[in-house]
Amino acid sequence: VSFELILIGVLLGGTIGTVVALKIKMTALPELVAAFHSLVGLAAVFVAFAMTAGAQAAGKTIKIGVIYDYTGPLAGGGSDLQALGAKIMIDHINSQGGVEGYMIEPIYADAQSKPEVAINEAVRLIEQEKVDMLLGFYSSAQCVPVAAKVDSLKKFMWITTCISPAVLKGRNLKYVFRPQVHGAMFGELSVDFLNSNAQSKMGIDPKKLRVAIIHEDGPYGSGVAGGNEAAAKKFGMNLVLKEGYSATAPDLSSLVTKLKRKRPDVILHTGYNPDISLFLRQSKEQGLRFKALIGHGAGYGVVDKLYDTIGNDIDHVFNVDPVSIWLLDPNSLAPGLAAVTKKVGDEYEKAKPGVTVKSAHVGMAASNAHVFFSDVLPRAIKKYGGIDAESLRKAALETDIAEGGTLLGFGVKFPGAGKSDMMGQNTRASPVVMQYVGRKVYIAWPKALQTIDPILPLPKSSPYAK
Repeated sequence: VSFELILIGVLLGGTIGTVVALKIKMTALPELVAAFHSLVGLAAVFVAFAMTAGAQAAGKTIKIGVIYDYTGPLAGGGSDLQALGAKIMIDHINSQGGVEGYMIEPIYADAQSKPEVAINEAVRLIEQEKVDMLLGFYSSAQCVPVAAKVDSLKKFMWITTCISPAVLKGRNLKYVFRPQVHGAMFGELSVDFLNSNAQSKMGIDPKKLRVAIIHEDGPYGSGVAGGNEAAAKKFGMNLVLKEGYSATAPDLSSLVTKLKRKRPDVILHTGYNPDISLFLRQSKEQGLRFKALIGHGAGYGVVDKLYDTIGNDIDHVFNVDPVSIWLLDPNSLAPGLAAVTKKVGDEYEKAKPGVTVKSAHVGMAASNAHVFFSDVLPRAIKKYGGIDAESLRKAALETDIAEGGTLLGFGVKFPGAGKSDMMGQNTRASPVVMQYVGRKVYIAWPKALQTIDPILPLPKSSPYAK
């Protein structure tokens, strides 16, 4: 901005100077000198104004506390990749000159995979670092208490990841928004997928399908499992087991033994890591057999780590998650978004050289952060005049993005005040069912987005095949 104003000042001064010079006779040198002195002063005024405006623009920032798990078990379970996606987007926005004259000043904090640390870091960022808002959050066990605390402090919180319905359901939070899919949607979609494919693919009437639901027992796992159970009952499926466990459990052999007794056709699993790897390893050792395994995000979304830990045994496992942004047809997205997707992918590869499968986690956080920076923040500044929590809240409530308008493909719309028991939840978010084959990720459901005809049941080559 300052360079442009300086250039305008020089050009304007030069133009005026030329006109004046042509009108003053050469014999009137004192008048000519005086005129040019005045013009030099005018140019100096323009330059000073430009420098002041530039300095003001440079000083305008929105200070954002960014909280993820950079250490502890949740980091490797996907939180570090979510953090990378958010950072890539923040850096991208700043490289484009910020938002409406504001540069983004991120202050990154490590929740250390502990809810109490997440709460303490949120309070520290708000009260000591004086951040304008918070962004991020991977674990629902952290989100549930943090969201209530941040809302009580009247600060704006933009959740990129944690999916438990308990974060928002029945709490009427005013300043907390989640563009992300919530857990019940995950649980419902996996069962809908089974209901639509059990007969045609496995030759089993959905009502006779033996289904087991296992999950880590925090808000995330419980929320998804609740969606699984409700949908399974709706379709009249035979629910043979529903059981939770601690994500930090050192041994899951007793759970595997229970599953062997119940003989499920399909296991619906919600977990982080290393509990997923532990479960699959002990299932193989104890000879647990099934026709299909469907995971629900988190640890199941870190494809490279699953293959590195489990090897090709992970082939043909399904995962429910928001779609990987790199699997979508660029032509299905709004103009300009395909270029942003490519930018995120390029920066991902720079940060993680040698990655063979781009994790959906990175694209998920990048997309959800992009919605805030490209839609909510500009409106708050231009229409409501600021970056305070109230301006951001009003701007978020007016977000109305159609399908194809985000990197993730789904739209964004939040319920109006008093119109939902899950205020702050994106009502247009939707996940997909993906399947892993040969270290590649394919979309198996819904049918309109399929890039693979789902492989059901597990082929005989799988050590888990029933």
